[in-house]
Amino acid sequence: MFSGLSALVIEGVADEGELVRVVARTRDDPVPCPVCGTPTGRVHGFHGRTVADVAVDGRRVVVSVRVRRFVCPVLGCPRQTFREQVPGLLGRYQRRTNRLADQLGSVVKELAGRAGARLSRALATAVSRSTALRMLMRLPLPPRRVPRVLGVDDFALKRRHRYATIVINAETGERIDVLPDRSADTLEAWLREHPGAEIVCRDGSGAYGEAIRRALPAAVQVSDRWHLWHNLCDKALAEVRSHSSCWATVNPPRPEGARGQTTRERWHQVHDLLGKGVGLLECARRLNLALNTVKRYARTQEPNALRRAPQYRPTLVDPYRDHLRARRAADPAVPVLQLFREIKELGYTGSLNLLYRYITQGRAEGDRPVITPRRLARLLLTHPDNLRDKDAELLCELTAACPEMTELARLVKEFAELLTPATGNDTKLTEWITAVRACNLPHLPHLPHLHTFANGLELDRAAVNAGLTHPHHNGRTEGVNTRTKRITRQMHGRAGFPLLRHRILLQ
Repeated sequence: MFSGLSALVIEGVADEGELVRVVARTRDDPVPCPVCGTPTGRVHGFHGRTVADVAVDGRRVVVSVRVRRFVCPVLGCPRQTFREQVPGLLGRYQRRTNRLADQLGSVVKELAGRAGARLSRALATAVSRSTALRMLMRLPLPPRRVPRVLGVDDFALKRRHRYATIVINAETGERIDVLPDRSADTLEAWLREHPGAEIVCRDGSGAYGEAIRRALPAAVQVSDRWHLWHNLCDKALAEVRSHSSCWATVNPPRPEGARGQTTRERWHQVHDLLGKGVGLLECARRLNLALNTVKRYARTQEPNALRRAPQYRPTLVDPYRDHLRARRAADPAVPVLQLFREIKELGYTGSLNLLYRYITQGRAEGDRPVITPRRLARLLLTHPDNLRDKDAELLCELTAACPEMTELARLVKEFAELLTPATGNDTKLTEWITAVRACNLPHLPHLPHLHTFANGLELDRAAVNAGLTHPHHNGRTEGVNTRTKRITRQMHGRAGFPLLRHRILLQ
C-alpha cells in the first residue's frame, strides 16, 4: 500500500478517521554535502516534515517524516550544516510527495483551475483553484527543437478582435510555440530567433507569407490545399447563385423517394379492397390506417394527385418580382445590394436578408427551383463517385441549363483533380487559370467570381504551386487549433495569454 515510500523507514501507521497518518524516518546512510560533495554521517540534529501523499481508500494520507541535519566534515566549507533530502520522494520546500505532485499535475494539465480543484476534492487531495494554477505553471515545458517542416496558423483569442499564432511541427503535430498575435513582425522575429525550417505550411494569409519571405528567403512556402478548395467552394456557390435564373427554370422530373413509393403502394391497396366490395372502415382495419386517411385515398383517382406541391408564402418582395426578373435577365451578375437599392426607391420596405433569400430560392424567376443554390453547389463540388445516381442525373440536367453552368462544372472538376499532389500540377494550374480567364472574353461564358479566384491564386502562385506538388499540408495545425478551442472554452476566456500558451504547449 505504501510502496511509494520505500525510501523511508516506516515506523507506524495511525488511523485517524478521514485521515491516515504515516510516521517515518530517513535511512541511516551517509549523505554527501550539497556543496563540496563529501559524504558525512555526523548528525547535528533532527527536523520534522509533514507532507501529503496519494490518498488511500478515499482518505487523505499524511506522512510525518523525521529528517536529519548533518555537519559537513570539511573545514572551510560554505555549508557547515545542511538538512538531508530524499531524492525521488520529496522535493525541497515541498509539502507533497513527488508522486502526489505528478498526479495533481496530470489533473491540472487537463482541467486547469476550478475544474481541477473540483476533481482534486473527489480524489481526496483537495487543492484550491489558485494552487492548481500555480502547479500548472510550474510544470516544465518539454524541450522543443525547430523542425524541418513548420506549420503556422492563427486562432481567435477574442473573435474579430484579438488573434494569436500557433507554430507546430507539420510532420508530427508537436507544438513548438504560441505567439501573442498574428502580425508579420512577430512571426518574422520568431523565425529569425529560431532558424532551421526548410518548409513552412500556411494558409492564404499575406502577413504570414511576407514574414516568411523576409526571415527565411530560402524556405519553401506551401499553401494549404484545404483552404484552396474552401475558397473555390465559396466562388462556385456565388456563381451558382448568380445564374439561378437559368437553372431554376429547369424542371426535371423529381425523383420519387421512399415516401412517394409508400403513397403509391397504399393507394393501390385501398383501391384493390374497394374494388372487391370492402367498406371503408374494414379497409382501415385491414391496412392499419386511420379512417380519414383511407377516405382521402378513396377520393383520389390517381396516386400522383396525393403529392402536394409546396407553396411559397407571400412576401414583401412579390410586388417587385417583374423588376427583379427584368434586371437579372439583362445582367445575370448584378449584385443583390444594387437590386435592393433599386426596389427601395420603388417603395420596398423589407430587409436585404429577405431579398437575398427570395433571389437564392429562385422566386424572382417565377418558378420554384428543384433544389436550393447551396445544395446544387454541394452536388457540383462532390466527387462524382460519391453521388447517388439520381443526384448525378439531376446535376447533369441543371448544369446543362446554360453555358456558364456547364463551363463551371468542367472547371471545378479539373481543379479538384489538381488537389492530389503530383509533379506537373503547377503546369496544369497555369492551363486552368488560362481557361478561367478565357471565360471572361466576349461571346464566351462569363464567370466573374471564378475569375477573381484565379487572380488570387496568381498573387500567391509560388506557395500554391508548392501546395499542389508537395505532400505537406496544414491539416495537423488545424487539428491543434480545434483542441485549442476546447482549452479556451474550458477557461471561459478568464485567464491570461501566458497560462493559455503554457496549456497549449503541454498538450
